[in-house]
Amino acid sequence: MQEKGSVYTEIARKALENHVRGKRLSSIPPDLSPDLQKPGAAFVSIKKRGELRGCIGTISPTKRTLAGEIAANAVSAGLKDPRFPPVSEDELPELTYSVDVLSEPEKVEDINELDPQRFGVIVRRGGRRGLLLPDLEGITTVEEQLSIAKQKAGIFPDELVEIYRFEVKRYYEKEGN
Repeated sequence: MQEKGSVYTEIARKALENHVRGKRLSSIPPDLSPDLQKPGAAFVSIKKRGELRGCIGTISPTKRTLAGEIAANAVSAGLKDPRFPPVSEDELPELTYSVDVLSEPEKVEDINELDPQRFGVIVRRGGRRGLLLPDLEGITTVEEQLSIAKQKAGIFPDELVEIYRFEVKRYYEKEGN
């Protein structure tokens, strides 16, 4: 499920902008909805001119509230994603944000229970685990989805894994933000 322009993306944007500009202001509005006041897992994706610029998230909550989780993950996505250099202040106006709020993962016994458009996946083998969000451009088969998740975890393609699926509610900014 997708929803345009929301407090979820505002929290992400303000958190990164405040951090990059050295402001110690809270990015979290005082009048939060009940959903944002509960703990929750979330991923924040940042794009620049349509290209990925950072993506960091959590499989299970690490903060007291979902709002705090989103803010922390936005700062990490912008400054700590090892695939990219930290976001500079000059880039801030060009960035767009999306926030994926994850449902509780459920174990899958049969890959026929998966659908890369509807479900994200978590693969686990020992202490290694990889996650791939659902409904990603260019990923159309369960096999592709599992292969990429294994690769992210450092798991060889032929190794057996535990598989979990989850759904997301995706919030994204309106065009022009």
